[in-house]
Formats: sequence, structure tokens, C-alpha cells
Amino acid sequence: MVSLNIANLANGCQKSIDIDDDLKLRAFYDKQISNEVPGDSLGDEFKGYVFRITGGNDKQGFPMKQGVLHASRVRLLLSQGHSCYRPRRSGERRRKSVRGCIVGPDLSVISLVIVKQGEADIPGLTDGSVPKRLGPKRANNIRKLFNLSKEDDVRKFVIRREVVPKKEGKKPYTKAPKIQRLVTPRTLMHKRRLTTLKKRQQERSKEAASEYAKLLAKRQKEHREQKEELRRRRSSASRTSVSKK
Repeated sequence: MVSLNIANLANGCQKSIDIDDDLKLRAFYDKQISNEVPGDSLGDEFKGYVFRITGGNDKQGFPMKQGVLHASRVRLLLSQGHSCYRPRRSGERRRKSVRGCIVGPDLSVISLVIVKQGEADIPGLTDGSVPKRLGPKRANNIRKLFNLSKEDDVRKFVIRREVVPKKEGKKPYTKAPKIQRLVTPRTLMHKRRLTTLKKRQQERSKEAASEYAKLLAKRQKEHREQKEELRRRRSSASRTSVSKK
């Protein structure tokens, strides 16, 4: 038995279908992740549908990995940035077992996404819609969602969600995300302060460099004068010793 996890990205619905007949699944065999497969072989209710394979798991629970052109399980040395692996420490690498990206009869779960909708609606998948639990958080994304200009106040358009407390007797309340990259008078003032501090630091460093250059020149001059004085003393001492002889 193979479970097909079908997701409809248009409305956010998802449904799992168990299929026992291998003849219905024959259209998926030897296909790779990201390939598109017509759903006519699954039954009349899927007539006209086109699915894209997004992943899956074999009967032992090992996930399929894109780019591994095998219909079996392999062991790969994975590091940070690879799929099917989450490093616990920075720089960690580990050899993990993953399933290849080619669909075969040893899979227990195949993940699909609807690319093209067919003639009939599938109950629980295409006949409803699941609203998004959370709205956008970044200021520009909120402006894009509500078609706002830069003069409009973004804080008035944040999508709030209602939270029902678990304890009885308490009233429900709403929560809203903290808007990211929001330009306010406080942030502008903070930016101006940082720029003034930077300029002051640059002026201080220039003054310190000029003072150091003056001090260095003074010390070098004193050192040259001392050397000249020492040379004069030696030359005068040598002249007096020659005259005594």
C-alpha cells in the first residue's frame, strides 16, 4: 500500500489517499522528483489532473533526496545546506542513508502537488480553502498585500489573529507580529546618531594621527640631534688625543 499526500497550493488544502493497486501507481514508477505525472490512472475522479512529484519516503522511513539518481537507498556524506540533514554543530558532516529521487515500488509515501486541476472537484482538496494562519511580517510585504503607498501607515494594516486561552473564564485576545524593516522616526533618529558618532570617531582618529605624526617628527629630530652631538664629541676627542701625542 502506498499513501499519496496530495497538496493544493492554490487553496492550502491537503489530502492523503491510500492506494493498494500497483496498476494505478505504474504511471509514477521510474519518474523523478519534480517530474509531472497525469492523474488519469488513479481513477475517474482524478481525470484531467496533473501532479508534480515533490518527494516521498520508503517503507523504512528514509526520505527521497533530489539529485540522487537511484531507485534504491544510498549513504551520502552530508553537511550544512544539504537536504535530509540538520547539523548539530558548526562544520559537522555525517554520513546518512537517503533514498534516491527515482520512484519505485519500495516507497510507502509519495508527496504530490496539483499542477493542473481536472474536470471534477475532489472533496477535501479542491472544494474548500484553508485561510493563512499568519499574515506577512515585513513592511514591504504588507504594503504589497494591501497595495499601499509609502505614505500609508503600515501598522494599521497588520493582520491580527485571535488567541483563545486554555483556561476557562479568560477572554480571548489578539496577537500581531512585530513589523520588520519598519522605518519610524525613532529608527531615523538612531541612524542619524550612528552617523554623527561615526563622523566624530573619524575626526578623533584624524586628530590623533596628526598629533602622532608631529610627535614622531619631534622625536626623530631629537634623535638626529643626539647622534650629531655624539659624533661631534667623538671627533673632538680624537683630535685632542692626536694633538697630545
